Amino acid sequence: MEYQSKTSLLGLPLVHVAVGTTRGGRPARGIARGWIAIGDISFGLLLSVGGLALGTGVTFGGVGIGLVCLSGLSLGLLLALGGLAIGYLAVGGGAIAVKAAVGGLAVARDYAIGGGAFARHANDAAARAFFREELLLAFGQIVMSHSHWFLVLAAIPVFLALRQAKRREEQGPR
Repeated sequence: MEYQSKTSLLGLPLVHVAVGTTRGGRPARGIARGWIAIGDISFGLLLSVGGLALGTGVTFGGVGIGLVCLSGLSLGLLLALGGLAIGYLAVGGGAIAVKAAVGGLAVARDYAIGGGAFARHANDAAARAFFREELLLAFGQIVMSHSHWFLVLAAIPVFLALRQAKRREEQGPR
């Protein structure tokens, strides 16, 4: 199933949804490219959602790479949230960061809070003070505590696109 908006900017569709199908009896992955991309594999400039989500903005997926990333394996240039989160700031079960990390295992250069924390300031007053002041990390901790809702939010556009495709199929060719 595939949906592509008629609106485009700089040659890319505003929204592109591509979910895998079967072609000739063989499974084919849906590859989405756009400002907002949702697919098995997605490349999105603003938002990318998929099993493999790559983007320059916000990414959600099984494996994600982006500026702000929420994924099972998350590589975020600014903020990474996920099971294994790697980035400038990281929040996750395993969090590895340049500046600051929060997680079961938190490793960072400057600040870390977690069950196993390794940094210049690990589980100390300076680390706690830094995390109180850093809004992105506070946001990250809130997101991680409610991350199950993002699965629902990610499913809504896919559901809407599938519904629209089914309506088109029922109407038949024009």
